[in-house]
Amino acid sequence: MTASRRTIGDSDLSVFPLSLGGNVFGWTADRETSFAVLDGYVAGGGNFIDTADGYSAWVPGNTGGDSERILGEWFEARGNRDDIVIATKVSQHPDFKGLAGDNILKAADASLERLRTDRIDLYYAHFDDQTVPLEETVTALSSLVDAGKVRYIGISNYTPERIEEWFRITEEKGLHRPVALQPHYNLVERGFEDAYLAIAERENLGVVPYFALAAGFLTGKYRDGVQVDSARAAGASKYLDDRGRAVLAALDDVAAAHDASVASVALAWLAAQPSVVAPIASARTRDQLPDLLASVSLELTADELDALSDASEQDEAA
Repeated sequence: MTASRRTIGDSDLSVFPLSLGGNVFGWTADRETSFAVLDGYVAGGGNFIDTADGYSAWVPGNTGGDSERILGEWFEARGNRDDIVIATKVSQHPDFKGLAGDNILKAADASLERLRTDRIDLYYAHFDDQTVPLEETVTALSSLVDAGKVRYIGISNYTPERIEEWFRITEEKGLHRPVALQPHYNLVERGFEDAYLAIAERENLGVVPYFALAAGFLTGKYRDGVQVDSARAAGASKYLDDRGRAVLAALDDVAAAHDASVASVALAWLAAQPSVVAPIASARTRDQLPDLLASVSLELTADELDALSDASEQDEAA
């Protein structure tokens, strides 16, 4: 598959317009399966992988950094590190909680070791830490760019007000500016548009949405009367209300018109939204990849995009 690459903000990071989520590696996908998924993603043209230092500390027996560790082994086995844009995050590893300056520096070194690399292409502040002065966090992240350990900085799970403050600090102190924003955004979670889009456009932040398929709801497998055996079932089934049913009906119509899957259509809608560079989607098995990859070449008409948007806004008009 060939697909035009997209540039993240003001950076020189040129990425496939679908990011592969690494949250499942070492959790619902073991090492062997993770390698198969990664190989399949690259074979499909992909080069943009998203993980975090905290993945997946919540799993009994895991320690955190489990996803990064599998990725590092894969880079080493395949010898393809220079071909991949790797994004990871700081603040949630059990041994490196929070965003104090010294903690960030230590956490970055630990991530580099697990990833078996000498630089992180895109390093996100994962969750805001309001116990630490924001200037301390921003300064530490900027120093990692100066040290060559991080190429570019991103922001995830910050309020619009804190993002505004972040940019004031970089302007006042002459520090490296973030180039990416990772929000919760999909066809049934559209708060980003009112709260963050204007900031992203003004500051030229490349938007890389997580939960792009709404914990699996936008794959279409969560329907009335259907029981799904999945670790994410509770998170997905909450969307099965009147609005969710309207969204699924609109997705079904568009999918039928293109002979595509519901998941492909949902991702294509998101990738077509202003400022979005690459939605993040994960695959527990290689068999789940084709629908994700197909979204990249799926071109929706303006009418189809509008129909999907209108369906997801129906409760607001009621």
